[in-house]
Amino acid sequence: MKRIFLFRLVILMVFQVSLLHAQDLDKLLDEAVGEDINYATATFKSTRIVSGHSIERMPAGQLDFRISHRFGELNSGAYNLWGLDQANIHFGLEYGITNWVMVGVGRGTYEKTYDGFAKFTILRQSTGKRKMPVSVSYFTGIAVNSLKWEDTTKLYFWDRVSFVHQLLIARKFNERFSLELNPTYVHRNMVATELDPNDLIAIGAGARFKLTKRVSVNAEYYYVVPPLNDFRSQKTYNPLSIGFDIETGGHVFQLFVSNSLAMIEKGFIGETTGNWADGGVHFGFNISRVFALK
Repeated sequence: MKRIFLFRLVILMVFQVSLLHAQDLDKLLDEAVGEDINYATATFKSTRIVSGHSIERMPAGQLDFRISHRFGELNSGAYNLWGLDQANIHFGLEYGITNWVMVGVGRGTYEKTYDGFAKFTILRQSTGKRKMPVSVSYFTGIAVNSLKWEDTTKLYFWDRVSFVHQLLIARKFNERFSLELNPTYVHRNMVATELDPNDLIAIGAGARFKLTKRVSVNAEYYYVVPPLNDFRSQKTYNPLSIGFDIETGGHVFQLFVSNSLAMIEKGFIGETTGNWADGGVHFGFNISRVFALK
């Protein structure tokens, strides 16, 4: 009986040592491999919420060809078919250089503007091994007004230039709802009069609510901080846009209504003259087609 007892005791001790060794090995493997990092995806469906940029950017080697269109103001009446007789358009090409840098160029009928920009990913919302509650990108752009100059005074190239700098801070709360805040600085080298400010500060907010697998409702608003001594030569309003994203394979259609005519930051942030209260809004759409070049 003593031999059987000793034998069982030895077997039990060997089993416990083996179990402890296996647990230590699993712990070492977990420490070596670690948890996966799960990044948030599709915070917004496009690189634009409506007019302004979203946190999204093109992946490396992918090219986005964009057409943006705004009709005239709804309150222009039946003679202009409530704005449909008028048109303002912008073409753009946006390319992902790496998975954290995107660049783009464009040309619009608003002031016959040529524009370019770069967007840099700083932080990405994630869970798992690396926990990050928000995504953050930095956006910077330049625009050049190419309208013919009718005045007799000489106009230099840099007089036509404007700049914009933004932080894009976004969070995807769940599969349906995303929110973004955009602190913005706009500088215009040339303004209408000496009383108009060259520098503008604005706070933008955009949201997306997913209705179905391929359809979402989007809203975007920019509050432009008024100058301390406000003697602007033209009455402007804060831009507000509401619309829908519709995904159809390789295309993303954005249909919306906005009181802003321009499709670049210098225009829709600082020069929006439409007023929602009296029907000064534009029906518009964006069409995005992505091409994989790599």
